[in-house]
Amino acid sequence: MPELPEVNRAKNLVNKVAVGKLIEKVETVEDPIVFSGITHDEFAKELTGRTVESAGRYGKVFYITLSGGGRMPVLHFGMTGMLQVKGELAAYYKETPKAASTDWPPRFMKFILHLVDSETGVTTHLAFLDARRLGRIRLCESPLTEPPISELGFDPILSMPSIEKFKPLVLKRSCPIKALLLDQSFSAGVGNWVADEILYHARVHPEQRSNTLTDEQLVAVHLQTAHVCEIAVSVDADDSKFPENWLFKHRWGKGKKAAHNLKLPSGEPATIKWITVGGRTSAYVAELQTLAGPTAKKLTRGKRKVRVTRRTSNVKRWP
Repeated sequence: MPELPEVNRAKNLVNKVAVGKLIEKVETVEDPIVFSGITHDEFAKELTGRTVESAGRYGKVFYITLSGGGRMPVLHFGMTGMLQVKGELAAYYKETPKAASTDWPPRFMKFILHLVDSETGVTTHLAFLDARRLGRIRLCESPLTEPPISELGFDPILSMPSIEKFKPLVLKRSCPIKALLLDQSFSAGVGNWVADEILYHARVHPEQRSNTLTDEQLVAVHLQTAHVCEIAVSVDADDSKFPENWLFKHRWGKGKKAAHNLKLPSGEPATIKWITVGGRTSAYVAELQTLAGPTAKKLTRGKRKVRVTRRTSNVKRWP
């Protein structure tokens, strides 16, 4: 699922190709699931004839501010939503598949904006695609004060709370810290890989109960929640530019043939394990993220399925 960094990239794309341009025409495809609370025709009518002023983001939701009175598009990618500019490949999440195409109109498109530059007369075509139909397209008069954005928690980039406010928000919850980070009413925009990255750098086990975190762990989680998101956003979610010591670089392959090149501070190979936390597959480094206190005792009473990758030694050391 596209997370905060990928959605921020989509916002940047809209700002790059659409701002200042007139929406001359809107092509839509009927889809009562993706178009939420509106029809596709209603969406097209609302946007046609207005000028794009800016694009914004909060959590995993982004919105487009248009000229004149009326409602604004509020968009959520779901699992497979993405944007595509005519003549370019779509901005895929994680990696671009071999079957990716510049064919137009693109497969699985829900709408296409025809954007006209008033100075040059050139038309840019911007499409919203969603293969699995888990995304949502809405219209809101005030995107930041209406659902879904009004129901979200803090945004790590836009509204990260101080450590003094962060601590009680965490300590009043008894769920695993990974599950808390995934809760969009707590931290808007943090998804599966971002949460794992945060906890990896904070040296906190994903199953550690939120209300058992030490003061040191709380400070680390607070710091890394902001830091991981800031780094990912600074490179426009281009994972080839993520730091080599990030778990993201080593988490995707599983099984005996997987080559995970992560190193411990000692120079020894790290062991990446996978467990299910909060209904999501979670990656962590066994040597660095250990359970402590009551959480550890409780989990040792039962059996857990843990998948382990083979440890490898042919790579870079921890910086």
